[in-house]
Amino acid sequence: MNAARWGLLPLLTATLTTTMANTVVNVPMTSILAELHAPLSRGVLVATAFPVTLAALMPLSGWLGDRFGHRRVLSAAMLCMVVGASGAALAPNLPVLVAFRMVQGLAAAPVLPGVMVLVVRVLGEERRGRAMSLWAAANGAGQALGPTTGGLLSELFGWRAVFWQIVPLAVLVVLGGRLLLPADDRTVPRLRLDWSGALTITGAAALFLVSMSAVPSQGVGAPVVWGTALAGLLALVAFVLVERGRPAAFLRPRQLLELRYLRSSAAAGTQMFALGAMLLATPAYLVGARGMAESTTGVAVLALPLAMVGLATPAGRATERFGGRPVMCCGLLALVAALVLLAVATGLRAGPVPVVASLFLAGAGVAFVQTPAATGASRSKSGRTGAGLGLFSTTRFGASALGAACVALLGTSPPALVRVYFTCAALTAAAALFATPKTGGTTPSAGHRPAGGAMDIKAVGNRST
Repeated sequence: MNAARWGLLPLLTATLTTTMANTVVNVPMTSILAELHAPLSRGVLVATAFPVTLAALMPLSGWLGDRFGHRRVLSAAMLCMVVGASGAALAPNLPVLVAFRMVQGLAAAPVLPGVMVLVVRVLGEERRGRAMSLWAAANGAGQALGPTTGGLLSELFGWRAVFWQIVPLAVLVVLGGRLLLPADDRTVPRLRLDWSGALTITGAAALFLVSMSAVPSQGVGAPVVWGTALAGLLALVAFVLVERGRPAAFLRPRQLLELRYLRSSAAAGTQMFALGAMLLATPAYLVGARGMAESTTGVAVLALPLAMVGLATPAGRATERFGGRPVMCCGLLALVAALVLLAVATGLRAGPVPVVASLFLAGAGVAFVQTPAATGASRSKSGRTGAGLGLFSTTRFGASALGAACVALLGTSPPALVRVYFTCAALTAAAALFATPKTGGTTPSAGHRPAGGAMDIKAVGNRST
């Protein structure tokens, strides 16, 4: 391996760590809620507090990387992750656990936009698709290890052990980043923060996510749900008004409407909605309806992320060869098929074999969605800034939180889970329709594109993604 590429190790470990921290509570959720005497409607906050906080703060944290250097911000984030994981492991009650899950989400917020910048810096612009496939593989590995180690450690040592495993990984990222990553460029002009734009878009994201997270416990018609949703809408309108035409805008609203960025965000969002729902619904079915042990359930769920990891590199190569939109559309259609199969298997009270097969197909679909979606977003005009990549990641993790909330709202009985799966399938099919390439067009290969300026790396000009 090229000496400079050793820097991939802390970057991919950071992605692995934050993804594990997000999903590690899904399998041992029953044990957590039993010890803390909390119902599922309240306990869903344990699952959603992390992605909600993460998603709300990503645009601002992406700007922090541009401003102070992505390596420096990554190290600080991992130290914060140590605090969050340790506090969660020691939490005496549900509110404290939820609070430290929010600290973990705060720590993870700068990681995704920072890694997406740094991994391309390490590999080079000409290998952007390959870089995004490595990021996707690390993400898939985290999805695999989170539920698996969560179930195993919970059964062997109790649920608090699932958080302690995060601490050494975060420390390794800090040490590896200092030793292996290139130093931040101190010659880059220091950016001034557009406070009005940053606060309005962050506030809008936070309010929308709080509204969605309140639905399971408060109900759709609750004042807190509609009140926070309305406040989020007003904050979004304020963001558009204050940023329109501003020369040094935090994010340019017109650029967010670029079709490449919209397609990538829609595909990534619906894929993460389905993933967030599946990673909560499937363990609930296998443990609750089939009576499987938590450790065995963790192994069964492993089929989904294993497919993500195994197919991440082929997905990156396919994206560079055929273009992002055809690959993304195929991935979305595979995900639709998997969701329908899961609905049928759950409705028939099927055993683990058809469920595992459906999860593997779902993982294949996710692999062929997230790599071209991330590549397309990073090639868009908005993706040339940390804030733009942060907003893209906000869409992903906000959708994941919404998927988990959907399970809590509809319930975990087999008939309710069938409705969850069909809801996910319908949304994913709509995203596939949006991503479908127009006939008669051609997509140039990745190796023959003009380059343009971007953050600390160069963004590729035009691409059909």
